[in-house]
Amino acid sequence: MTGFLILLLLVALALVALRLFGLRGGLLTMAAAALMVGGAGYALQGTPGLAGTRAGGQTESRHVPLARARHILMGQFTKSEHWMIIADSFARRGSTQDAVGLIQSGLREHPDDYTLWVGLGNALVDHAGVMTPAAELAYARAAKLAPWSPAPPFFRGVALLRSGQRDEALAAWKQLLASAPAEAAWRPLVEDGVALLDRPQAGS
Repeated sequence: MTGFLILLLLVALALVALRLFGLRGGLLTMAAAALMVGGAGYALQGTPGLAGTRAGGQTESRHVPLARARHILMGQFTKSEHWMIIADSFARRGSTQDAVGLIQSGLREHPDDYTLWVGLGNALVDHAGVMTPAAELAYARAAKLAPWSPAPPFFRGVALLRSGQRDEALAAWKQLLASAPAEAAWRPLVEDGVALLDRPQAGS
């Protein structure tokens, strides 16, 4: 169930990005339909809640692609973006430990860069598949460095959701939304996340 929620969240994230890029009306509806058809096909034929396996039994990466959310929440042209791009490349290939190490290298050079601390939290969750104490510390450090940024609480919520802590993720995003400026470009992203998690669960 958690894997399917993350899949839906990524679809919602894609739609937010399309809106930010100016897609409206019928074109946005068509894009939404295409994304949902693709997501539904994966949900029916795949196993979004389980790690896959490669030939030889090697476990596939648990990496969740969050670059689009990162760009919405922190911008695309930050001084740390090159570290993030390379780390994403490692993680997509299943080298999550290398992704963690790379971002740690970036932090040795730029210890007060909150975007790298967010990236470290995300990389640690990718590597473990769940929230860890080290990831919690990374998100907390990012929030301390940039208390005005929505990125640390948002990505912490994603990490909680990946850990099966749906209620905690929902609470974190509702708190973030309560303090979000009405005109914030990233507000629809959080609103979509809250709407997704606020739906009654099957069997409840």
